[in-house]
Amino acid sequence: MSNLFEAAGLDEGTTRPLADRLRPGKLDEVVGQKHLLEKDAILGRMVAAGRLVSIILWGPPGTGKTTIARLLAEHTGFYFEQLSAVFSGVADLRKVFESARARRQTGQGTLLFVDEIHRFNRAQQDGFLPYVEDGTVILIGATTENPSFELNAAMLSRAQVLVLKRLDDDAQEELLVRAEAEAGGQLPLTPDARAALRAMADGDGRYLLNLAEELLALRPSAALDTTELVHTVQRRAPVYDKSGEEHYKLISALHKSMRGSDPDAALYWLARMLAGGEEPLYVVRRLVRFAVEDVGLADPEAIHQALAAKDTYQFLGSPEGELAIAQCVIYLATAPKSNGAYRGFGEATRAARDTGSLTPPAHILNAPTTLMKDLGYGDGYQYDHDADEGFSGQNYFPDGMERQQYFRPTGRGFEESLSERLALWQKMRADRGSK
Repeated sequence: MSNLFEAAGLDEGTTRPLADRLRPGKLDEVVGQKHLLEKDAILGRMVAAGRLVSIILWGPPGTGKTTIARLLAEHTGFYFEQLSAVFSGVADLRKVFESARARRQTGQGTLLFVDEIHRFNRAQQDGFLPYVEDGTVILIGATTENPSFELNAAMLSRAQVLVLKRLDDDAQEELLVRAEAEAGGQLPLTPDARAALRAMADGDGRYLLNLAEELLALRPSAALDTTELVHTVQRRAPVYDKSGEEHYKLISALHKSMRGSDPDAALYWLARMLAGGEEPLYVVRRLVRFAVEDVGLADPEAIHQALAAKDTYQFLGSPEGELAIAQCVIYLATAPKSNGAYRGFGEATRAARDTGSLTPPAHILNAPTTLMKDLGYGDGYQYDHDADEGFSGQNYFPDGMERQQYFRPTGRGFEESLSERLALWQKMRADRGSK
């Protein structure tokens, strides 16, 4: 980078962005990724041994993926070659591989860093494989997307996936201290506003330093409080991809928070999804599913509440209709829980698959024709409404199949009364000698 500035005749110390001026020069200066970089961690051991293998660095924006790749090359003596999958094509890759092969003849290895490697299609990813396999290049790919979804299996079998963490509060504070040291002055913020600044960056170190640079240039007469800070700088949009990993993470968090009967956590995850631009009706569909899967007959009203949330949202739209979704989330989170129907239907489905085409017992078959009557269809059927307590206790399973119990109520909520009712019917069957 500095060579580019020098070639243009610019003073890199005053023209380069703060985030670039503070880019670490050693691996131990990288913040927030000690689980990868400490001496006994995987990258620390690679550097100590002077031997690299191909890796995929997966993590949020601004967590140091490019910096780590560059420093790994410097620490191990590899030539650093960088490409962006957004701007590079097959011709660019071919040039890189030709240069790397020539470099290898002189005894120098090449570390090829590919930013946003998930942007390459499957065929382009396959094009890397021979050169990675024969050692022409050591590949380090960077991605913000789940490699399991975005990279093909052949690529993943040849590269280790290492997960970078979003920068926590301590790591972000360390960056702010470095920024102040570089600028020779303090950020013009109250302590609460400084904390708010870190929250606004949402774990993105590059974005945090860009905000800090903007604030250091302001030189206000007094420290800004939180309200003034928000008015002064642009709040970062939450990292959220409606079709990617974050989508699945947050809907899972919402579902499990409701299952765990925690309405406060559930409301938080709902708000995160809606703030990120999630389609509200997608959330409602998940609420309907939750009502039958996790609440079930413990509260039969749950499904009505979920469908009412759908109708209300469709009638009011956003943002007013989102309150109906929030109300439904609270209802489901605080409702008694049962997966009895979900589990019972699953067991019955497996039994239906395993037992094939067993015929219902003849006594519960209708006999609309004389032949069917002659064959015994309907013989011995007991009309339950005429039986004591409206219960005949007859067998309704196929002949030759033992009676099964698929639905086992939990005893929570409305299912408590269902459990008592089923127990009574089971006793009546036993008293009458039914199966």
